[in-house]
Amino acid sequence: MVLSQLRPALVLFLLLSLLTGIVYPLGMTALSGLILPDRAAGSLVYDRGRVIGSSLIGQDFASPRYFHGRPSATMGPDPRDSSKTVATPYNAAASLASNAGPTSKALLDRVTATTNVLKLENPEAMARGWRIPVELVMTSASGLDPDLSPEGALFQVLRVARARGLDEERIRHLVLTSIRQPLLGFLGEPHVNVLALNRALDRLAQ
Repeated sequence: MVLSQLRPALVLFLLLSLLTGIVYPLGMTALSGLILPDRAAGSLVYDRGRVIGSSLIGQDFASPRYFHGRPSATMGPDPRDSSKTVATPYNAAASLASNAGPTSKALLDRVTATTNVLKLENPEAMARGWRIPVELVMTSASGLDPDLSPEGALFQVLRVARARGLDEERIRHLVLTSIRQPLLGFLGEPHVNVLALNRALDRLAQ
């Protein structure tokens, strides 16, 4: 009696494991590679044959000559002590949010520190009465967000123009022409890919 019930259960288990664990993943991988090969490969960005990033994963741009993305809460092993972790912005192997709530002192301290840095880095924008966009002080849910809102990018225009010695209007126009509209006109929000914007910025200065 037990064996007669166990056999079909095991057969079903093995069959479903084969279908959902091997056939389906491999099939979808092959299909996506045929239909959308670029996205299936990670949406990698190349410069003269060298991979410089992905359009789906942000990068930690620190120079005042570049537009900066959102803060990232991702962590990674400390190279000096593998039993500890340290901040590793945009670590794709450790996608996470801070999970800190509105009453978290650590969150408040970090946001305050980030706000102060933004004020020091962007004195021209502050002098003109610009409000710091909230996304520039708050991390995303994944910690890997590669995009900014148009406001987040425009806030940085004056700093980038000063650092590069370029006309403000040229940089502003570059941001405006880099805005990507929502998919089908209503799915998502207008956004600017930071890596693409910074690459266009380098080409503008050549």
